[in-house]
Amino acid sequence: MKFRSFGKLDWKPSALGFGTMRLPVIGDNQTNVNQPLTVKLIRYALDQGVNYIDTAFTYHDGNSEVAVGKALSGKYRGRAKVATKMPVFMVKHKAELDEILNLQMKRLSTNFIDFYLFHSLTKQLWNRVQELGMIEWAEKQIAKGKLGYLGFSFHDELEIFKEIVDGYDGWTFCQIQYNYLDEDFQAGKSGLKYAASKGLGVVVMEPLAGGLLAVNPPMEIQMEWQKAGVNRSASDWALQWVWNQPEVSLALSGMNSLKQVKDNVESACNSGVNTLSQKEMQVLARSRELFLDYGHIGCTKCHYCSHCPQNIDIPLNLAYLNEYSTKRREPNQQDRIKAKFHKTVPPERRASNCIYCGQCEAICPQRLPVRRLLSEAAACLE
Repeated sequence: MKFRSFGKLDWKPSALGFGTMRLPVIGDNQTNVNQPLTVKLIRYALDQGVNYIDTAFTYHDGNSEVAVGKALSGKYRGRAKVATKMPVFMVKHKAELDEILNLQMKRLSTNFIDFYLFHSLTKQLWNRVQELGMIEWAEKQIAKGKLGYLGFSFHDELEIFKEIVDGYDGWTFCQIQYNYLDEDFQAGKSGLKYAASKGLGVVVMEPLAGGLLAVNPPMEIQMEWQKAGVNRSASDWALQWVWNQPEVSLALSGMNSLKQVKDNVESACNSGVNTLSQKEMQVLARSRELFLDYGHIGCTKCHYCSHCPQNIDIPLNLAYLNEYSTKRREPNQQDRIKAKFHKTVPPERRASNCIYCGQCEAICPQRLPVRRLLSEAAACLE
């Protein structure tokens, strides 16, 4: 395993961190985590040198934290730093902060959390953090020995990111969405460099864009990769692009199979700063242009929208729309995708059931026009 720097902190994180937002589940119920398999995957990663695990209060309706706690029991206790998050978007009163933290510690089977983040900050939620005195509350928890270091994850515009970075001198780290498609999205490369210049560790989430960059892309993009003269998988291309940048402390990957863990560990072991050639960087820049030309939809399958009042499987519908869009130059392939959609997505879970209530858009961290995209999905796929 390769290890990197973490801002000003005297600790070396593994290049690969284990993200637990997309754990293996039983059936299609995102709350029903396959606990035995999850424990196996996390422990395998730990045995390979992974030393950072990321979870959150809301992931899998709390069962992600439970799974992490189980994986780190027994001889695995203390083998990795654990990061979890305060769901700022759920907090209405300061009294709830202690209740949530106590529940998280119970789930994680611990009395100490290494890294603690304010979850998914935007301008509005940053205001809430300040209004409810959440930073002062967190500092007291650090003083009590319950929390180690404080940070935040982010989903808003660059200027808001800088405001938050500069708004508190005690940040140790931050977490941003970053991949070769999202180089200029939200905090982006400018935010990455800004945070690193302030001495913060920078954790990258969505290096594979919710899995889109882990599957074979359209042939046109694969032909671009061949020009580099390097044989890489789709996920390895994306991960190496992230690790190539010195400001990145580690990249999180949400892995739900042993093959994914093995592949990503191997990629991490082959990673390094400034190891991609100019030709390889040019190939990835061209790949980005082609993805955007195909009409890439930035859904990362975070499942924040999973409580749709119409029971629509929004991430699945958008995933099919993404796949359909990338095959627009291959009509026969589009027909195949439509047939697969009709076979695997039951009518009651399809986009055409949308009543345009907007609940999904209010909570989407990508700020996607979900209602419009669902209309497109219904028109293209149904």
